[in-house]
Amino acid sequence: MIDFHCHLDLYPDPEEVARGCARNNVRVLSVTTTPSAWRGTRTLTGIGSWTALGLHPQLAHERSEELALFDELLPGTRFVGEIGLDGGLGFRDHHGDQLAVFDHILRACKHVGGRIMSVHSRHAAGPVLDRIEACPGAGPVVLHWFSGGMRELKRAIDIGCWFSVGPAMLNGERGRERARLIPQDRILTESDGPFGRIGREPLLPWQVGIAVSALSEMWCSDTEEAQAVLDENLRRLVGSL
Repeated sequence: MIDFHCHLDLYPDPEEVARGCARNNVRVLSVTTTPSAWRGTRTLTGIGSWTALGLHPQLAHERSEELALFDELLPGTRFVGEIGLDGGLGFRDHHGDQLAVFDHILRACKHVGGRIMSVHSRHAAGPVLDRIEACPGAGPVVLHWFSGGMRELKRAIDIGCWFSVGPAMLNGERGRERARLIPQDRILTESDGPFGRIGREPLLPWQVGIAVSALSEMWCSDTEEAQAVLDENLRRLVGSL
């Protein structure tokens, strides 16, 4: 199984969740919310999993001074995230700070030859796509839990974006409607744990199996066939840089 967007370090017991990933054979991209969290989080990911270097847009106005550390650490990883923009209530007032941080990260990724990026776009899909298009060569973009409009979804597909979808996204009709339109060869699964939830409980990485089942139903295939498609997608994405 594949969990391509998970905050391993933010679970109450990160070490136990990491052990659970190994027991359940889950390949994880553990995203970070600040550059200063990267080194510690990297100790949690085992063979076949990765830790992404990030600066979350909701923290951009508080942690922009960590961009120097981001630049220092960037050569040591092929993965960047969680990055992006957030236009939600309480964060849109910091749009300028978010843009400055996101643009800096995109330019930095381009400068080092590109990185695979897990990108946040809540209530900001249009501006996120604008910035991606303005910085070609930054690397493949995986839009995490995409919730933009249909026109923005088509635009994202047209410019070559990938997408990661999880049980929480696919639990609602709006999310399923978007997932049906995403090309099968540019989709991966995610949990977004511990923030992603079904009911009151945080999703765990191995619960991405729920998303695999939902995708197999959409694709009129069995779960083994759907997982094989996802595995091949991951192989191509990781091999693209």
